[in-house]
Amino acid sequence: MQYETLLYEIERNALTITLNRPDVYNACNEQLTSDLQQALAAAADDEAVRAVVLTGAGRAFCSGQDLKEAPTGDGQRSLADSLQRRYNPIIRAIRDLPKPVIAAINGAAAGAGLSLALACDLRIMSKRAKLVEAFIGIALVPDSGASWFYPRMLGYSRAFEFATLNQAMTAEEALRLGLVNQIVSAEVLPAATRSLAQQYAQGPTQSFGFVKKMLQRGMNASLDEMLAMEVDFQQRAGQSQDYREGVQAFSEKRKAVFVGK
Repeated sequence: MQYETLLYEIERNALTITLNRPDVYNACNEQLTSDLQQALAAAADDEAVRAVVLTGAGRAFCSGQDLKEAPTGDGQRSLADSLQRRYNPIIRAIRDLPKPVIAAINGAAAGAGLSLALACDLRIMSKRAKLVEAFIGIALVPDSGASWFYPRMLGYSRAFEFATLNQAMTAEEALRLGLVNQIVSAEVLPAATRSLAQQYAQGPTQSFGFVKKMLQRGMNASLDEMLAMEVDFQQRAGQSQDYREGVQAFSEKRKAVFVGK
């Protein structure tokens, strides 16, 4: 597929979506957020896509909103409209996508760009990259889901500190605090991400989607609610082609060949 501000490439059932405005550190303008919404919708509908990687071209992952196109306080454009129409649908699309989404943080992730990474299921980060809250630096507040992600990942006090002091976080600190799953050298990042993406792309895609929904729900639900959800999803998983293949492969002492259904 062709997009003005994205690269969209599928290899062995793993899709890589690359934000492609490297001259402005992949800052989000109207076109990029529109393209990204369309690309995520296409990934959700395409059975050939069984895992998704989100990354950035050049030296940055995403620097957030392109301030040259940002709404101002003069009444001409609305920040609320920008969030409701452009950013919030992207965050929901990533979280709702019934397939694993991996952020390959190749460079700085700031503001809404950081929120894009945090919305993903897994994060691999270059040792050279940094995470920057950024909003408070222009007297704004965290958005695009940041106020939901920060306290759950960092705890309240660290989240408040990060959201208010506007100090860049290194890859080592992000790993220590649990914001990312692993850090690797910049040179190794593409290969490490491809390897993980292929592992997921060849797995039981439907079951991954169920796990994603269950763990998200489990962050706020009661034990009884989760026990009921497990009954439902386990029954559905047990009716899948991949379950039958998994049991047969186990009996035959071979590696299962999943098809994602």
